Amino acid sequence: MTGYEELLIHAEKENVIVIENYDLSDTRLKGLYCDGVVALDKNIQTEKEKKCVMAEELGHYYTATGNILDQSNTSNRKQELRGRAYAYNKLIGLIGIINAYKHHCHSLSESADYLGVTEEFLREALSFYKNKYGTSVTVDSYIIFFEPYVAVLELI
Repeated sequence: MTGYEELLIHAEKENVIVIENYDLSDTRLKGLYCDGVVALDKNIQTEKEKKCVMAEELGHYYTATGNILDQSNTSNRKQELRGRAYAYNKLIGLIGIINAYKHHCHSLSESADYLGVTEEFLREALSFYKNKYGTSVTVDSYIIFFEPYVAVLELI
């Protein structure tokens, strides 16, 4: 079972209706959540991208209230970020970064493949974690560095 299929099952358990192949081309959006319904754009090219978009829309299901499309509104931008944070933590998380290191991933591309996400999604997640934790964060016996590049150091 793919990660995307797992998210579909999760949505079904939450009574969230998922409409795939919806035409969102007029909105420039890849996904949209509204009143218990997730719409995924018909132009999403890969299952990895669909998984990333679906995770974010589920994040909006859990964290957003009302219409947050107007991103000039500070409250809406905060809610957008909460939805994305949900997706980053659901699909990657700090443990995912450590696991990619343990599996000898040496590049953004290798790490994204290992985690089953797009490179763009991983890049955005790493930026989010850097903004949240600063230049590094310690998790169990590992230090994740976000500057000058992403690196993991195991403490012995």
